Amino acid sequence: MLLVVSRKALVRVIVLAATLYVLLWVAVAGNWAWLDGADNWLLRQFHRVGAHQAGWIGFWEAVSDLLSPTALRVVALGVIIAALIRRSTWTVVFLLLTVGGMGLVTVAAKALAGRPRPDTALILESSSAFPSGHALGVTVAVLAFITLAWPHLHRAMRVPVAVVGVVTMLLVGLARVALNVHHPSDVVAGWALGLLYFLLCMAVLRRWIPRSSARRQDPDLVSAD
Repeated sequence: MLLVVSRKALVRVIVLAATLYVLLWVAVAGNWAWLDGADNWLLRQFHRVGAHQAGWIGFWEAVSDLLSPTALRVVALGVIIAALIRRSTWTVVFLLLTVGGMGLVTVAAKALAGRPRPDTALILESSSAFPSGHALGVTVAVLAFITLAWPHLHRAMRVPVAVVGVVTMLLVGLARVALNVHHPSDVVAGWALGLLYFLLCMAVLRRWIPRSSARRQDPDLVSAD
């Protein structure tokens, strides 16, 4: 059930997301002073608020847990089971590729960058910082879920659902910075890489499923060129 989008628009957004991610990776690898300065300044502002307020830490930690990659994969698993019952093969493949594959992308990207977590982290996290796995995961999952729901939404509901999706992604990113477990640039990189990975998955599936076959399986799969 691909959102109606032209191939040219898809390519443009892929290029933009890839460019943003590569620039951030280069900046982090090169220890660019302006990025370190901006990251550290924002982290200090949030640390001043949260360091002595248990409620602050608890709230943002709850947001991180409820919208964590693991929690989103559990939701996706539920949708996959429902799709198997309905014999919607494409939905199963789509979610396995997007939500199921996002963890491998995160692990590979973190291994490549190897950026340490901020020293001011308010909770314990074990993996490296760049990019944010939470930001990447919520981006992929939200886009995947909205893509599946979009054809079934009343037109009046589409904009509100899209807004809720964007707010959810922003909220998770804010939570990771508020807890000082990620630099702001880690979060932006996570959003960019998540968008890039999701759009590449869409591009693969567009080529993989013939239009005639897509119409037979589910008419919502057909998208415009």
